[in-house]
Amino acid sequence: MIYDVIIIGLGASGVAASIYAKRSGLNVAVINYGTPGGIISTSSIVENYPGFKSITGMDLAIKYFEHFNSLDIPLFNEEVIDIKDGDIKKVITSKKEYSAKKIIICSGRKPRRLDIKDEEKYLGRGISYCTVCDGNLYKNKNTLVVGGGNSALESALYLSDICNNVYLLVRKSNIIGSISLVNQLKDKENVRIIYDSWLEELLVKDNNIYGVKTNKEELLVNGIFVNIGYEPSVSIFKSLNIEMEKNYIIVDKNMETSVKGIYAAGDIIKKDLYQLVTAVSEGAIAANSVYKSIKL
Repeated sequence: MIYDVIIIGLGASGVAASIYAKRSGLNVAVINYGTPGGIISTSSIVENYPGFKSITGMDLAIKYFEHFNSLDIPLFNEEVIDIKDGDIKKVITSKKEYSAKKIIICSGRKPRRLDIKDEEKYLGRGISYCTVCDGNLYKNKNTLVVGGGNSALESALYLSDICNNVYLLVRKSNIIGSISLVNQLKDKENVRIIYDSWLEELLVKDNNIYGVKTNKEELLVNGIFVNIGYEPSVSIFKSLNIEMEKNYIIVDKNMETSVKGIYAAGDIIKKDLYQLVTAVSEGAIAANSVYKSIKL
């Protein structure tokens, strides 16, 4: 089968693109690897999305997926490993090959790693990039959050309600997150913010993390939550020679990349504001552009 459009990724931009593509009458399929909703599913709370005064990231991701499912769009839970250009585009996954006239890349970003010794070894065994997913594993224990942005502040707040002590390790002399979150943290007696500090080494005994060594001191913690930003997932389209800037895809006003017939939206593109509202808008624009290029 040759689809009109294949959408890669089912985060905010992918869901929006799917909805608009399907409702415009296009023959659409979606390929997604991992949890529907993308990064938003790992967020403890969302308070700046229109229509929801406050909602957990997972609950919002569930609502996205429920809306998507109501449209009866084919969804393939497979990992995309390559994309081939041509009059008919090819999306190659770990299982098979799919064909489409157009492609919309909504593969988003992935958490940036610490790049310290044994980080991979202890992933899921003391190191986590998702507080909502793994926070309850450390109930009544000590935890460390690494980062100074909103994601780190939200993680520290979430953990403060279930952990004995929470240390927030901020590399700079100030926090770049929102003032309201900072003020909430300062009201928490079991949260300690440590400025001008970074993690240097894991402290391990009997193959379990019991603490960390920073540039200033040693901290006894059982769980480490990393919130130091994100980086785009670029490996699947390296062979396309798409124009990029610092590994983010450059698109025009129609969300089309430098490769004709291939579009991109959401956190994978180069832009000024990485938010749910912009991702949703870009997904809709990309789908509408595909519709115009095929049907009009």
